[in-house]
Amino acid sequence: MKNYILAPGCALYLYKPHLITKLHYFLYKNYDVSEQLITCCRHTPDLPEDVTVINICPGCDKRYRENYDKPRTVSLWELLMNDDDFHFPDYHSKEMTIIDACPTRDQDRIHNAVRTVLERMNISVIEPSRTKRRSTCCGDTFYGKRSIDEVERQMKMKAESMPIDDIIVYCVSCCKSMFTGGKRPKYLIDLIFSEDTIPLTTKPEEWHSELDEYIEKHRLYRVLNFPT
Repeated sequence: MKNYILAPGCALYLYKPHLITKLHYFLYKNYDVSEQLITCCRHTPDLPEDVTVINICPGCDKRYRENYDKPRTVSLWELLMNDDDFHFPDYHSKEMTIIDACPTRDQDRIHNAVRTVLERMNISVIEPSRTKRRSTCCGDTFYGKRSIDEVERQMKMKAESMPIDDIIVYCVSCCKSMFTGGKRPKYLIDLIFSEDTIPLTTKPEEWHSELDEYIEKHRLYRVLNFPT
């Protein structure tokens, strides 16, 4: 069995930390994942070469792939897509559309894994006109580059371009954008655990302030061990 470590990502810690606990329990029992990496992916992880990081956040996926010589990384969705032990809920062919996150726009493995997981949950995916490698940003990427009014305008434009109101996302910032746009985001972590996706902080400046504070506090290498 591979030597795995779970990296839940800053956004999920801020959003619903109790889902991290549930996920870690499953990974501990089925993949022998005893540790959680608390260090933010924007800071160099000090991990052995043989460790494979299980990522959830698309930004983490990109940084672990591109910014560091080690460690290796795999998305949670790539593990779950073929896992016979995870108990997926049944959404009874409910129609939802999907946004593919910017950091993994060129990653066919992520697009395919996410859609396989959705298929296993009996979700009928209505693809937007711009999808997978042709997907466009939810609007959050413009934060810090354009005015807040323009950022929110971009979010609303993206939301309005989606074919239906229930929108699957696998990035927390995409959730915030779709709430701003007046749609109903369905965060993939919420979907696999049968939970509702909730807004919490949605204003771009407030959300990014929360993220920046968390990132700064998690510069140093730190892991949490699963309690046995």
